[in-house]
Parts: sequence; structure tokens; C-alpha cells
Amino acid sequence: MRRAAEVWPFRPTVRYARTLAEALRTETIGGVIMLLATVAALIWANLSYDSYAALRTTTFGPASLHLDMELYKWAQNGLLTIFFFVAGLEVKEEFVHGELANLRKAALPIIAAISGMIVPAVVYLAVSWGAENATRGWAIPTATDIAFALAVLAVTASAMPTALRAFLLTCAVVDDLGAILIIALFYTDHLNTVMLLAGAAVLALYGLLQRKGVRSVWIHLPLAVLAWYFIEVSGVHATVAGVALGLLTRVTTNGGEDSSPAERADHHLRPLSAGFAVPVFAFLSAGVRLDGNSLSMIFSDRVVLGVMAGLVIGKFLGVFGGSWLSVRLGIARLSKELRWRDMAAVSLLGGIGFTVSLLIGDLAFGADQSRATAVTTGILAASLVASVLAAALLHLRVRRRRYELDDV
Repeated sequence: MRRAAEVWPFRPTVRYARTLAEALRTETIGGVIMLLATVAALIWANLSYDSYAALRTTTFGPASLHLDMELYKWAQNGLLTIFFFVAGLEVKEEFVHGELANLRKAALPIIAAISGMIVPAVVYLAVSWGAENATRGWAIPTATDIAFALAVLAVTASAMPTALRAFLLTCAVVDDLGAILIIALFYTDHLNTVMLLAGAAVLALYGLLQRKGVRSVWIHLPLAVLAWYFIEVSGVHATVAGVALGLLTRVTTNGGEDSSPAERADHHLRPLSAGFAVPVFAFLSAGVRLDGNSLSMIFSDRVVLGVMAGLVIGKFLGVFGGSWLSVRLGIARLSKELRWRDMAAVSLLGGIGFTVSLLIGDLAFGADQSRATAVTTGILAASLVASVLAAALLHLRVRRRRYELDDV
């Protein structure tokens, strides 16, 4: 009895921790946690905005290292780096072993992702044209939230062909890569060249050690942190370091290895990203007051209208239109398992901007609190509309495919 009593408190804890970690590796659970964090932020902000704002703007960190940042900035520049590192691993995996390894197969999601970034930006600019500082926000509707989009697909259309999920995942990771390039190129106001070069040197060393087969996490982790620090203080957004580190991580196995460094990193960091990093970012970013003023700006501010139109309409036109045109021109091929109505449904999922859209929205309009709040509200509203429309259409497609024998 004593042995059982001594072991009992420990073994379930380990078992449940592993079960929780495995659950957090699924898109559905990660999306649900992010949604709950968003709802919690909205409730708190509308019950007591002053206390929410006080938490959000709490400053900590060593000033001597230029890291005395507000809490929401730590979430943006620190926690989101983990998310983008995992995204970088996904991109690298897709290029080496996945859809992007085959140019013919990769053509469809790549073209869809690129057109799904260009068209929303054009729609945004057309709708917001003439509004003050409108051009700052052109990139807000270009992003797709991987976690939310895949969660909606998993919940509403698990019976759909795996080719549809592969298309959405590949399209989303290319989209994320494009978004991080946009952040690096267009949302860097002050550049410290020395620090940027130092960051590039550390990244190069990290990549070299990966290629040489060095496996010790106690070597790679300090290098990753150092690369993050140099990129952060250089003026380039620190999430760029996350994607770069992910792309430089080895995805192949050497002799004696059961798994690659990328697989091990993904195994350990994906639960942290889905269960903590992204939800905390969502919690500290999505808390807006839903009063008459902020809600009225959704329909009166052309910048907010542009963001919503770009996400809901522009994303659909870009992803679906780019896919259709590339197939019609013979550049790409549509999987035999899929129909164009399936593609229309999944194209609506591209309008779930959320994580990266919130990040770019703050980078674009963070100095204008009123505009930033309205843009955040617009992103949340557009993501909700895109989710509902996509879920409804996917549900119909699941039902119809059971009876569908001929090509649509």
C-alpha cells in the first residue's frame, strides 16, 4: 500500500501531462484554447478595461539590454517567436518532405497563397483609399491563422479528403512565410545594422552546427536566444528570428538518430506554442471595448472596412481565383479527390486572419490607440464571419459528398 501511495501521485501526473501535450499538438484543441483566451480578454476588457489595460502595459525586463518592454510587447516579440519557429519548421518540412518538395504539387498552394496575399491587399487599398494613414495597414488582411483555420476544418469537415487539409496547411505555411517577410521589409522603422549583422552571424553558426549534426540542445538553445536578442534590438521584428531558426533546423536524420532535430523541436515546442504562447498573445491583444464608438467605427472607418473586406472577400477571391486560374492555365493540377466547391469552402478559411493580422495591425497602427482598437475589432469580426461561412459551406460539402458521384 505504501508503494502504491508513493507512486500514485506521480504516475498520473506524468500520464496526464503527456496526454495534454499530445492534445495540444492537434489543431482543434489549440484553436479552442485560443478562442477561449480571446473570449476571456473581451469579457475582462468590457467589465474592467482599466485593469485589463494596466496588465497589458505592465513593463518589465532589463533596461540595460533594451528589453524593458510592456507585457503585450513581450507576447508579440517573445512568445510569438515560438509560434513562428514552429511555423518555420513546418515550412522546412514541407520543402523537404511535403507538398513543396514536388514543384508540380506545390504549384497550386503556392500560387493560391501568393494571390491570397496580393488580392486582399488590393481590396484593402481600394476600400480604404483616401483615409488617413491607410497605406500603413495594407498587409493586415494578407495573413491566415494556421491554428484557427485548421481547427475549423478539423471540427466541421474531418470527413473531407486529406488533400484538402494538405492544401490548406501548405497554403497557410507559405502565407506565414510571406507575412514574416512583409514584417521584416515594411514594418522596420529603425534599423541597427551592427546588431542585425550580429544576429545574422549567430543564425549562420546555428545553421552550420545543424548541418554538421551537432545535437546538444544546450548549444542550440543559447544560440537561438542570442539570435532572437540581436534581431530584437536591431529594429527588425523578433519573430523573423523564429522563422529563420525554424528554416535552419535540420529535418533529416543522421546515423543513430531516431528522429530529426526538427521533429524533436516540434514535439516539445508545439504544445507550448498552442497551449501557452499563442493564447497569451491572443489574450493580451484581443481585449477591446465593444462600445458604441468602437462598433460604429467598423462601419464608418474605411481602414477597418478595408481590413474586413480584405479578409472576407479578398482572401476568398485571391485563394480561390488563384487556384482556379493556375489550373485553367495548366500551371497546376487539382487533386482528383477535390472539387471546386471544396476549394471554395476552404478558400473562405483564408479569411481567418487573427494571430498575424493582429500583430501587423499593432505594428501598423499601434501609435493610434483609437484606430488600433477599431482595427482589432474589425479583424475579430472578419475572422468570425469567415469562420462561420466556411464552417457552413464545409458542412454542406461533407453532406453532399456522400451522394456526389460525378464531377462538379
